[in-house]
Amino acid sequence: MTETIARAWAVARRDGLVLGFTDHDLALSFDGVTFRPDSGLSARALVQGLGLSVDNSEAVGALSDSAITERDLMAGRWDGADVRLWEVDWTDSANRRLVFRGHLGEVVRSGAAFRAELRGLSEPLNRAQGRVYHPRCSAMLGDGQCRFDLARAGYSAEGVVEAEDEGRLALSGIAGHDGGWFEHGRLVVLTGAAEGLSGLVKADAALPGARREVELWTALGIRPAAGDRVRLEAGCDKRAETCRTKFLNFQNFRGFPHLPPEDWLIAPKVNR
Repeated sequence: MTETIARAWAVARRDGLVLGFTDHDLALSFDGVTFRPDSGLSARALVQGLGLSVDNSEAVGALSDSAITERDLMAGRWDGADVRLWEVDWTDSANRRLVFRGHLGEVVRSGAAFRAELRGLSEPLNRAQGRVYHPRCSAMLGDGQCRFDLARAGYSAEGVVEAEDEGRLALSGIAGHDGGWFEHGRLVVLTGAAEGLSGLVKADAALPGARREVELWTALGIRPAAGDRVRLEAGCDKRAETCRTKFLNFQNFRGFPHLPPEDWLIAPKVNR
């Protein structure tokens, strides 16, 4: 029986694209997915622990197949993709066993190939739970705890890329915002080869003539070209004063601004 067993992978990207791969020498089909044998993806041996230990495996592939392109990898379009792995009898695909379900973690390029970490369903259990008592806000701007509407007038702006150099962008067509307004915010590419990619804003400077210079913490996987349109979203440094004066949203502030500092807690007490 083991001589008729093959591995079959189904990978569903967040944009809805679903691809199937197999290490068998012929195509397999089930669950509405065709698993191609000539694709640039193969499976490493799966290592799974008992209980809630983290699944540990890799997907390995070449950049020679049209299904997996270097541009999509660099753009992060495969990051977080849902992954299912079956052991299937290639003589009868109804005889199969699901042995892994999770998602792709970090995707690393190495020459003409790539490696993608696989993370199992137990991965979220490694995340911190509960609230952190800290003077700064623990919410993300615009999420369910913050409740701020980023579509509100004045908190985003669209412009055109004039030039880009390793995460530094010169933009035009953005006026009416003070320098630093978009620091800690987000830049989203709206058109061009990098459409849909986004990056966190490290520095934001307003220049005369509705021009702006923006530096990202990390350069985008695909460089925006001159003429591409982008959107800047206002940033929050998570301070109580910023929440109160910039966003008028202090009723949803999730920090503890009146906590005494750490040096107060360890300072010697004076006897009276």
